[in-house]
Amino acid sequence: MRVMVIVKATRQSEAGEMPSTELLEAMGKFNEELVKAGVMLAGEGLHPSSRGKRVRFSGSNRTVVDGPFAATNELIAGFWLWQVKSMDEAVEWVRRCPNPMEGDSEIEIRRVFEADDFGEAFTPELREQEERLRAEIDSKSGNPG
Repeated sequence: MRVMVIVKATRQSEAGEMPSTELLEAMGKFNEELVKAGVMLAGEGLHPSSRGKRVRFSGSNRTVVDGPFAATNELIAGFWLWQVKSMDEAVEWVRRCPNPMEGDSEIEIRRVFEADDFGEAFTPELREQEERLRAEIDSKSGNPG
């Protein structure tokens, strides 16, 4: 199963404070372990919300809102996409992770929907479209699929 591992923002990450060399080295080592184990599919850090935008939807209306956004503890500072056997395995990997921030921090783990999770609503035609789009994405990104 795939999971998204979400590194929650802190006051420091939202202020644009960059991690120390030591933290970057520790995270690099951890990422190497994830890659060697075949767990890590993707992972990136995100700029502070002050450099972001939100688009609010209300029926056919779209409203663009500039950052920064309130409720820092609900914002995302970075993420990984992992392939694991179970949620327990994902938790064990996160337990081994260096603290991603200089102070207190939090990491959230969320399961990614798979085609079978949608049941009969995900028709054979929609499955075919999904597979075609994934193949196209893989070919454009250089992934073997």
